[in-house]
Amino acid sequence: MDWFWWVLIIFWTGGFAWVADNVRTALRNRHERKLQLLEASRQERLAVEAAHKPPEPVCGCTHHLAKHDKKGRCHERVEVPTAWDENKKPLRFEAGQCNCQQYVGPQPLSQVFAEELTDRA
Repeated sequence: MDWFWWVLIIFWTGGFAWVADNVRTALRNRHERKLQLLEASRQERLAVEAAHKPPEPVCGCTHHLAKHDKKGRCHERVEVPTAWDENKKPLRFEAGQCNCQQYVGPQPLSQVFAEELTDRA
């Protein structure tokens, strides 16, 4: 029964609060580290998936190459501002044509010419 008084004295002086606080902090740190590991694995998976995709032929106007003709003119419809407020922020928009002139993305593979590899000289 002597040990009971020692436990009671430690409880009254707040000794168990120190233990509980350390356990709570350790669990919080473990949870944060687990979330960081999950986020790192997600970023790694996204990077691996992105590495296996071919580059998209996208113009400087952010439209796909399929929206451009042979001369490089874009045929996509965009929203053009028609009215502005006193801070020069657009208030109203109308449909209009994209004003970009030339495709500046990666060269599509179908337009690259490569000679055949043969043994003939």
